Amino acid sequence: MIKRLVVTGYKAHELGIFDDSHQGIPIVKKAIKNQFIALIDEGLEWIILSGQQGVETWTAEVVLEMKEEYPDLKFAIITPFLDQEKNWSELKQEKYRSLLSQADYQTSLTKRPYEAPWQFIEKNKFLLRNSDGILIVYDEENEGSPKYIKNLAAKFAEKENYSIFSIDAYDLQVIAEEIAEEKRNDYI
Repeated sequence: MIKRLVVTGYKAHELGIFDDSHQGIPIVKKAIKNQFIALIDEGLEWIILSGQQGVETWTAEVVLEMKEEYPDLKFAIITPFLDQEKNWSELKQEKYRSLLSQADYQTSLTKRPYEAPWQFIEKNKFLLRNSDGILIVYDEENEGSPKYIKNLAAKFAEKENYSIFSIDAYDLQVIAEEIAEEKRNDYI
């Protein structure tokens, strides 16, 4: 049973997304929501994020949108270090702080500012040890930052009862076609 699910994936810039009006965002969000609905029926309670820009912040928005229909669904933001948003644009910082304030749980793992890459590694290990599964928005043909936690999760799953779910380019294409079909039907 999956009660606690880590969700991660590409950062927005890795997908070529540089503003919130990009047409790809609703596609990613719908794919994530579909996965959540399937898992809620099996007992999903917590979504665990590290608060990175992109898939993780869109996931927080999905959870907030779903709370009306699924009030027991909660999300946590567990950052690898303090002030991870320090170098982000003011607009991204504002949006991030808003998501942090709406999180059901929020903490910083190392309780100090960025020092070195080990903080990301420790964050990944901690998230895997404290969850039942992971959902990764990642496509093997387009390498990016999620490959590190994906590889770690695969090793972890060899030893533990741990579930790995993924959303790849094909899955997103299917969702894009569904959305386009819905829009066409709206015109009829």
